[in-house]
Amino acid sequence: MGTKGIQTRHNIVKQSLQLFTLKGYFNTSISDILGATGLTKGGLYGHFSSKEDIWYAVYDEAVSIWRGIVFKNVSEIADPVRRIEQTIENNMKNYLGAEVFGGGCFFFNMLAELSGQSSSMSRHILKGFVRFSRLLRLWLEEAAEKGMLKAGIDFREVASFIIISVNGAAPLYAASRDPMIWKQTISQLRCYLTQLRKT
Repeated sequence: MGTKGIQTRHNIVKQSLQLFTLKGYFNTSISDILGATGLTKGGLYGHFSSKEDIWYAVYDEAVSIWRGIVFKNVSEIADPVRRIEQTIENNMKNYLGAEVFGGGCFFFNMLAELSGQSSSMSRHILKGFVRFSRLLRLWLEEAAEKGMLKAGIDFREVASFIIISVNGAAPLYAASRDPMIWKQTISQLRCYLTQLRKT
C-alpha cells in the first residue's frame, strides 16, 4: 500500500472513530462514513470489506491513543503502587476528563451498545479490560515481592475493583460532565491503595 493509500485508510479510521463514539456503531451508516471521508463506496471498500472490519481497525486505533495517554511516563516509576496510581490519574484526568473522544469513553460506549448485539465485538472489548486488569495485578504482585504490601491481599480482586471503579466513572462523567467524578475517583482509589501498603 502506497503513502496515499495509508493516509486514506488512516482517515477512514480517524473519521469512523469520531462517528462511532458520537453516534454509536449501529447508528453510524456507511453513508455517514462516506460523507465524513469524501470517499466513494468503491474507495471505501478498497480498504475495508465491511463496517465491522472498519470497527476493528477503529478499536485498535482507540487502544493506541488510550495507551499513549494512560501509560505516559509510567514505566519510569520504580514504585509499582505509585505506577498504578499514576495510571489511574492519567486514565481519569488525561483520558476521560480531557474528553479525548468527543462522545465520551469509546470503550465504555461501545461495550454498552454492543453487549447483546454482537458477542464477538463485545468480547473483543472485554479482552482489553482483562489485559488491563492483568497488568495491574502484575504490578501488585511486584509490590508484594518487594515487601511493600500487607499480607493476604487478593491481587486479582484488587485489580478488578480498580477496573470496575474506573469504568464506573465513565458513564457518570459522560452524563454530567462534572469533573468531581473523575477527581473523586482518583482520590478514593489513591486512599484505597494507600491502605494496602505496609505501615
